[in-house]
Amino acid sequence: MAKKKKAAAKSKGKETLVVASKVKAYIKSKKMMTSSDAIGALSDQIYSILDCACARTKANRRSTVKPQDL
Repeated sequence: MAKKKKAAAKSKGKETLVVASKVKAYIKSKKMMTSSDAIGALSDQIYSILDCACARTKANRRSTVKPQDL
């Protein structure tokens, strides 16, 4: 199973930005289950958030991403 996740991440050219076991544990604590592709989708959302934050940072002529950029 771990090989599939690594292969999926490499095929997009991006690595996973979340700790899958922590995400799954959190979801399990809410009495829910995690689908096999949820971690990849979450990581994609994080990439999007970070890309927008970097763009906002540049637009404000800074090189440090701050909480307000997120």
